[in-house]
Amino acid sequence: MPVKILMVCLGNICRSPLAEGILQSKLPNDLFLVDSAGTGGWHVGQEPDRRSILTAKNRGVDITQQRGRQFSKKDFDNFDYIYVMDQSNYKNVIALTSDATAKSKVKMILNELFPDQNMDVPDPYYGGQNGFENVYDMLDDACNLIAEKLLSKHT
Repeated sequence: MPVKILMVCLGNICRSPLAEGILQSKLPNDLFLVDSAGTGGWHVGQEPDRRSILTAKNRGVDITQQRGRQFSKKDFDNFDYIYVMDQSNYKNVIALTSDATAKSKVKMILNELFPDQNMDVPDPYYGGQNGFENVYDMLDDACNLIAEKLLSKHT
């Protein structure tokens, strides 16, 4: 059974699809399953933002098959690790459970780079292409560390 990792942002069209694609590209598919979701349901069924698709494509990562979905309470049972992009996402996800084991699965993704600083991955939605490039770089750095940890723990 694969180790399951979930990336979560607000709408599941910008940051979490990038994080899903980046981490997926760093892990063997037979041992790890990476998915993404949003805390809001506005973009359910939609493909990622065209700027996320372009940014990923320019870096050799294809996220065109992804479709938006909303985070649900079942995700606590279905995933081993849940990485959120910002403090608002963290609060929204944690609010769906009172179970300490479930809460322990939820982590701020940039804490991988900056332990215990609870820094947000900025939402690039209302900005230009450069914001997506910056977010990709942050997520790539964080996913490098996540992949190293997962591979050393689960292989």
